[in-house]
Amino acid sequence: MPRDKSVSHSRILSSARAEFLEKGYMNASIRTIARRAGITSAGLYRHFRDKEEMFAEVVAPAVNAFRDWMDRHVSRGYAGALSGHYDLMWKDTEIDIIREVVYPNLDGFRLLLTCAQGTRYEHFMEEIILEHQHIMMDVFGQLRAQGLKVREISEEELHILMHAYTAALFEPVVQNYPEEKAMHYLRTVENFFLPGWHDLMGC
Repeated sequence: MPRDKSVSHSRILSSARAEFLEKGYMNASIRTIARRAGITSAGLYRHFRDKEEMFAEVVAPAVNAFRDWMDRHVSRGYAGALSGHYDLMWKDTEIDIIREVVYPNLDGFRLLLTCAQGTRYEHFMEEIILEHQHIMMDVFGQLRAQGLKVREISEEELHILMHAYTAALFEPVVQNYPEEKAMHYLRTVENFFLPGWHDLMGC
């Protein structure tokens, strides 16, 4: 009877996730991952080309869920800015992404934030910040064109603010807080940062 390759693949991913979380990508051992999965190293290479491909597949659900949520968030924000329905811009915030996406994929985000050195995801959050920094500068221009009192701010200043905000949002993940403690912490972050964003954007 042929072996179920999907079961083996799933077992490898589970073993890899545990190894990466314990040791980080750089120190993770292919041999240990294979042993945990109950296969040989040669058998593992029939599923994955190398260790980085394995890491990428482990974090893919977290990355894809994050990008899908952010795409919807940005589209809604743009629609609100262009139409004058500014409430759409605040329908959800990045804090909601922690509740709806990050904690349901907590291991994936812990890997991205604390264990990804040496992979293509090493600068994942910095790349996200830069991407959305440019989007926000464009939104500021749209809002000014509609007569809102958007504060003048340089790209460098906005980068500092966004870096501080993002670091605060993801600190519970870095510290591995349980979800209840994280949500309490994030309410404090929300109360601190959101009035500042409203003031900056003039709406």
